Amino acid sequence: MSKSYQVAILGATGAVGRELLELLENRNFPVNKLKLLASERSVGQKLQFRGESLPVEAVSDRAFDSVDLVLASAGGTTSKTWAPKAVAAGAVVIDNSSAFRMNPEVPLVVPEVNPQAAATHKGIIANPNCTTILMVVAIYPLHKIIPIQRIIAATYQSASGAGAKAMEEVKTQTRAILAGEDPVAEVFPYPLAFNLFPHNSPLNDLGYCEEEMKMVNETRKILGNQKIRITATCVRVPVLRAHSEAINLEFENPLSPEEAKEILSQAPGVKLVEDWRANYFPMPIEATGKDEVLVGRIRQDISHPRSLELWLCGDQIRKGAALNAIQIAELLVEKNLLKHSAALV
Repeated sequence: MSKSYQVAILGATGAVGRELLELLENRNFPVNKLKLLASERSVGQKLQFRGESLPVEAVSDRAFDSVDLVLASAGGTTSKTWAPKAVAAGAVVIDNSSAFRMNPEVPLVVPEVNPQAAATHKGIIANPNCTTILMVVAIYPLHKIIPIQRIIAATYQSASGAGAKAMEEVKTQTRAILAGEDPVAEVFPYPLAFNLFPHNSPLNDLGYCEEEMKMVNETRKILGNQKIRITATCVRVPVLRAHSEAINLEFENPLSPEEAKEILSQAPGVKLVEDWRANYFPMPIEATGKDEVLVGRIRQDISHPRSLELWLCGDQIRKGAALNAIQIAELLVEKNLLKHSAALV
């Protein structure tokens, strides 16, 4: 990484934006100049980067002039407005929203799984949903050995998936309940402290919420297989920033738990966490702040000879969002792909 680049973070003051800033510095990404972009209400804030205090600027038509890379984490509506303008200005956009994920012209990339897809970009690369990223990192090493035919997922999703304000709301609700007061819900539709509820994204006609369908559709796209049968139940739980998932995998042929553990113990981006005698397995409190997806409690499904059960935890803000985006950026630099010849229309 001898060359350096002009980088912009769109949505710099949000939880993921701040994590992107930290990772750019900690991973020594080759930044020549960094722009921090956000809405008008964030203008005037200053954030630290490599010992400097950088001002937050309002995103505008001229904000992307001379920018090589945009790391966008400001929501779908904002991305739909500004990502094409950034591409037209010559930048490559790695977008963390759902705006472009299912666009057939936009690659959906998890570097441990389908890095080759990044080479097909036309200016925009989509970062998958957090639950999808964590799951495919864990299951792809097994899928490579024996193809997976069906996935049944149940997620236990932290407040961080709804942003920094949601995390603060859970803390405030917790203090209120412990003080004998009624918790107030503003970010979420219901109190999350000492509670849980099915994910509150919009429901389709089949009764599946948007979050569940993201896992279905995005996993198929990333794995390049539209025939894999997938179902999911997504639940919001009172955890601050690490998601957990219970996954049932049906394989084409039997795969023993011992074989699966050996494969995952060597898999990139995965850390095997198991102590059966102590009943010790991945926990969100231990996944928080970690780059790896923690995987454990791998066992034979007693109801199906070709199925395994596993449990995983991963930091939603980190690998579920910011880290995956930075890894994509590192891949683009390594493969000299931080350029495009055809803007996405």
